[in-house]
Amino acid sequence: MLFPSTVRGAAVLAVVLAGFTVSCDAEPAAPPAASAPADGGAPGPSDPSPAGLSQAPAQTALPDRPDLVRDAFARLQATLDDSCTPGNCAYVLGRLDDELHRMDRAMKADPKGPGHFPEPVALIAKLDEELGGDRSTPNLEKHRSLLTGTRDRINTWMQGHPDDYR
Repeated sequence: MLFPSTVRGAAVLAVVLAGFTVSCDAEPAAPPAASAPADGGAPGPSDPSPAGLSQAPAQTALPDRPDLVRDAFARLQATLDDSCTPGNCAYVLGRLDDELHRMDRAMKADPKGPGHFPEPVALIAKLDEELGGDRSTPNLEKHRSLLTGTRDRINTWMQGHPDDYR
């Protein structure tokens, strides 16, 4: 009586395989749309939907969680090869300004305190004073040498303090 159980097994297997074939040919379901939270803001980490799980790039620090000094320094060093060419100067200078301020926030939030980073903090304060709160492209271009000089001096200072970024 082996034959009847083999036929039944083959029939079950055929139905299962047919089911897989149908599901493989079907169009994938559209991902659920992310809904904005009740406060009108963007979905955040508390939003259980897949679309709400960390939409921000991994390198972007949250306002209440500044980068570590080593991470901010790595991002600042990544600007060393950037150059202002027609068409990208606004981006390059804006990025450099952003990375300098990311570094400033990281040093001030470091457990060692801003007093551990006196020269870099002072250099960024001087930069801010010169910029006068104007982060427009024309003003950043006007202060291009100050921006790059500040970055280069902070880079040199940090190279002399490897325990702060390793």
